[in-house]
Amino acid sequence: MKTVKQLLSTKPGHIFSVTEQASVLEALKVMMEKNISALLVLEGQELKGIFTERDYARKIILHGKSSAETYIHEVMTANPITVLPSDSIDFCMGIMTDKHIRHLPVMEGTQLLGMVSIGDVVKFIIEDQKQTISQLESYISS
Repeated sequence: MKTVKQLLSTKPGHIFSVTEQASVLEALKVMMEKNISALLVLEGQELKGIFTERDYARKIILHGKSSAETYIHEVMTANPITVLPSDSIDFCMGIMTDKHIRHLPVMEGTQLLGMVSIGDVVKFIIEDQKQTISQLESYISS
């Protein structure tokens, strides 16, 4: 069974984040520049929350708030669900499906190791299945 640690090893080691005191507009600019749909909210090395495009749509736009005048701590998802590096990819997929979330921070104790997205998980599963199919075809033809 493939693990989160194996998935993380295939990704660049970048962790994109903002602080709780960043404005929503600042966070959106980072998300646009990095072409990402979620940012972790950190104070020092401590994970405080996550801010996603969904948070923006539901907590800013639909409430008529100003992105420039609203702080991340007002609209972030505090205490996000996290996974361990030893957790299976299937476990992550189950959480994402059951909880209707698209991003999972990866923690080992209090240390943040990275984040996996639903896209990462699906891509990883597809690549793993391609490899299995290739091995089976090779086995059958030999």
